[in-house]
Amino acid sequence: MKVQFGSGIALLVMLLTSGVSKGQSLLKYVDPDIGTAHSRWFFYTPAAVPYGMAKLAPSTNGHYGNPSGWEAVGYDTRQNSIEGFVHFHEWQIGGVSYMPTTGIIKTRPGDLEGPETGYRSKFDRKNQVAEPGYYKVLLDNYNITAELTATRRVGFQRYTFPENDQSHIILDIGNKQGESDIVTDASIKMLDDTHFEGYVITYPKYVKIYDPKGKIAMYFYGEVSKKPTSVTAFTADDLTNNKDSSTGKGAGLVLNYQTMDKEKVEVKTGLSYTSMTNAKQNFMAEASGLSFEQAKVQAQNTWQQQLGKIRVEDGDEPDKIKFYTGLFHALLGRGIASDVNGAYPKHGVKTGQLPVRKGKNPGFEFMNTDAIWGGFWNITQLWALAYPEWYGSFVNTQLQIYKDKGWFGDGIANSEYVSGVGTNFVGLAIAGAYQAGIRNCDADLAYKAVRANELNYKNRPVGAGKLDTKAFADYGYVPFFDQKGQDFVTDSTGSNFAGSHTLEYSYSAFAAAQMAKAMGKIQDYDKLIKLSNGWRQLFNPENKLMQPKRANGSFIEKFDPYQPWRGFQEGNSVQYTFYVPQNPAGLIDAIGKDRFNSRLDSIFTVSEKLGFGGGKTIDAFAGIHSIYNHGNQPNLHTSWLFNFSGKPWLTQKWTRLIGSEFYGTEPIHGYGYGQDEDQGQLGSWYVMNALGLFDVKGFTDLRPVIELGIPLFDKVTIALGNGKTLVIETKNNSKNNVYIQSARFNGAALDNCWLYRDKLMKGGTLTFVMGEKPNTSWGTKTPPPSVQ
Repeated sequence: MKVQFGSGIALLVMLLTSGVSKGQSLLKYVDPDIGTAHSRWFFYTPAAVPYGMAKLAPSTNGHYGNPSGWEAVGYDTRQNSIEGFVHFHEWQIGGVSYMPTTGIIKTRPGDLEGPETGYRSKFDRKNQVAEPGYYKVLLDNYNITAELTATRRVGFQRYTFPENDQSHIILDIGNKQGESDIVTDASIKMLDDTHFEGYVITYPKYVKIYDPKGKIAMYFYGEVSKKPTSVTAFTADDLTNNKDSSTGKGAGLVLNYQTMDKEKVEVKTGLSYTSMTNAKQNFMAEASGLSFEQAKVQAQNTWQQQLGKIRVEDGDEPDKIKFYTGLFHALLGRGIASDVNGAYPKHGVKTGQLPVRKGKNPGFEFMNTDAIWGGFWNITQLWALAYPEWYGSFVNTQLQIYKDKGWFGDGIANSEYVSGVGTNFVGLAIAGAYQAGIRNCDADLAYKAVRANELNYKNRPVGAGKLDTKAFADYGYVPFFDQKGQDFVTDSTGSNFAGSHTLEYSYSAFAAAQMAKAMGKIQDYDKLIKLSNGWRQLFNPENKLMQPKRANGSFIEKFDPYQPWRGFQEGNSVQYTFYVPQNPAGLIDAIGKDRFNSRLDSIFTVSEKLGFGGGKTIDAFAGIHSIYNHGNQPNLHTSWLFNFSGKPWLTQKWTRLIGSEFYGTEPIHGYGYGQDEDQGQLGSWYVMNALGLFDVKGFTDLRPVIELGIPLFDKVTIALGNGKTLVIETKNNSKNNVYIQSARFNGAALDNCWLYRDKLMKGGTLTFVMGEKPNTSWGTKTPPPSVQ
């Protein structure tokens, strides 16, 4: 089919195509197959653009769902058959699967163990291509080549068929996909010979738990490049020939064709979370007249431009693959939920409208997001460095949620609360954005919401988390109580995760206190800064560990510091004892500097033998029994604490080893083995670590700092988010030279292992001289400030 397109799109494609050769060098360093054993629903979605709504990917097991609502599902490198190509891949959101086939019509995907029981097809990974913005595979059962690409809100699929009188495109709409859980309603109908529209509504497990009156709606409007010879409709119970619509659970259509050898049929699908009308409008705005090939060029140039904001010059191919694959996942993880006209999904399948964008104000996109639990040690720092527009969109999304629902939601799926961890660090992340100068929001509203997140408890819904806020405010810590038979139990009197909650709330109270101070709200500052010392209530001076307390003030009995889940969520006391990022100096003093350094150094020495996580066990929680677990959030700042304890060379040593050993370049060894890559967080950590830039406090200080680690590459050029340029270069860099001998910033000597962030963001050149042995006198004179 010959495609006609307007001069505007033609010019855009020409301009984008002209940049391919320059940027292609970065795409080859992204390997989406890394870490695809036991990977989460969003993780393997190569056919997408950064932060896109349309995230297309093959599914090997998506229709199985997952019993707990969060586990690995979608694409698994250990499975060798594909059951469809799915459009929506977001936290708790999945749906709209297509599959090209030949032969007898089948309307069930079939079993992994027996592909012949359904329409799924075997495939060989040697016939698979996965790149940022593009995916291609040969389906062995049908001899069909399937290709995928996308714009922000439109999915493109292209199928190359063999000669066959029974060729089909199955539009499987009404079945659960990934984390979406049960389908409560679905519909699809042909509008004419080549256009169709429909919707699917689901009730995910986490919506059921945290926002039970909510649901998830997905809408679509599509176009096929060739008129089918006939259409077959199906549901979970029926199959009807020559019918062009279907409604209910299991709803779908089969488009039937006669195809010539190597005949190509393209399908374009506009997506929306608000309405079929807006799905069509998204389609018209982004894909009208745009062919598959043009969309692919556009998508890949977008990736080249976004990845190119941080340009690495180094001869080490595996390290560059780790770096750009980590950056790829950071830019892929969270996705927009707003339409081109600013419509966004509100609670209960309603529609809201974002503010009109005026003048130089770029506005913001409404975002779907997993919990930001731990995100202040990775993705928010990356956003603040080079992608502030996405940090701003995250902040404004949460403020819109606050205006609509009265509370922040740690995790958000179409405005429904899907917290997952029962805490809420949104206030801390917003305070960090404010201190980092990202303020394209209503600052007064932001502070009001941040304060409410820390102190308010009346009528607090379960989806807003922190149901023990009253207890924390009353006691200065969260009292522990035993709760047998249930994992997550928190109320106004305490929690069975009282230890981790106390430490987390102390940290977030500090962040809110600093924001209060910056805005001149001294009375609030005094109250919040007092709460930030809640960690001291749990510090046991006898064993020098964090030990939960009961309401009567006594430490819990039968205490095992290695036991996870008793007082500590997804971790144990040994891991969480170092969770005082707001005041490292206070923690170091409480433990004793020598003991602190020897204990932490020995923890990493032992942990290295387990790959800094759960060893080679393929399970997300494999490392929660260990003494350090890089595969989960609570530990991600720990290796940087030596900068505060007078031994920055140990931060240099251990951060380098974590980057080289925990992270891999293989499908199974990617982000550890039992990875829990929450929408780009572990990838972001690798990026920041490789740059040698980090802040233990997540930019929550009144004047944020950057702690310096060991840059991995010979030279990196960063297009900072404020328009400046930062160059990081290393002299005498090698695999063995892993210690900083000296450093300079814009020609001036750096004697400390940190500098104020506002100075760094002015741009210039940061130069490190490396050596094989530690320089124990560099960076030790003045530690980073602990309390501001």
